[in-house]
Amino acid sequence: MAYKLGMDAVIKYGAAGGTASTALTNVRNVTLNLEKGEADVTTRANNGWKATVGTLKDASIEFEMVWDTADAGFTALKNSFFGNTAIALLVLDAATGGQGLDADFMVTNFSREEPLDSAIMVKVTAKPTLSSRAPSWHTASGGGS
Repeated sequence: MAYKLGMDAVIKYGAAGGTASTALTNVRNVTLNLEKGEADVTTRANNGWKATVGTLKDASIEFEMVWDTADAGFTALKNSFFGNTAIALLVLDAATGGQGLDADFMVTNFSREEPLDSAIMVKVTAKPTLSSRAPSWHTASGGGS
C-alpha cells in the first residue's frame, strides 16, 4: 500500500494566467477542499430511492503561514489579498511526480493570529477565481492516475 506524507507535499505560486512554479515553503496544515453541488434527479423509476447527480465543483485551499514580511511567498499572498488580484496556485501531493489542483485563485482570508506563546501566524484561504484558464487537475509525469 502506497502512502504520502503531508510534509512531502508542496504548494506553488506564481503570476495568474499560468501554472505556478515557485514553492511556498512557509506553510503548514494545508487543506485542499474539493466539493460538488448536488441536483435531485429522483423519479418514480427509482423505486423509492432518492437519486442525485453532481453539479458545479467548488474548491478552496486553507493553510497557515508564519507572519514573515521578508518572505516572497507571504508577500505575494498578502498583495493578492489587499490588491484583489488573482494569484496562480498549484497544490500537489508531492514535490516531484505529484498531482493536485491548478488554478488562478483569489485570496479571501488573510487573518493574523498573535498567541502569547507562539509565533505570529496568518491563516490563508484561497478560492478559484474568474480567469482565462479554468481550474484543472494537474498530474505531473510519474504522478499516477
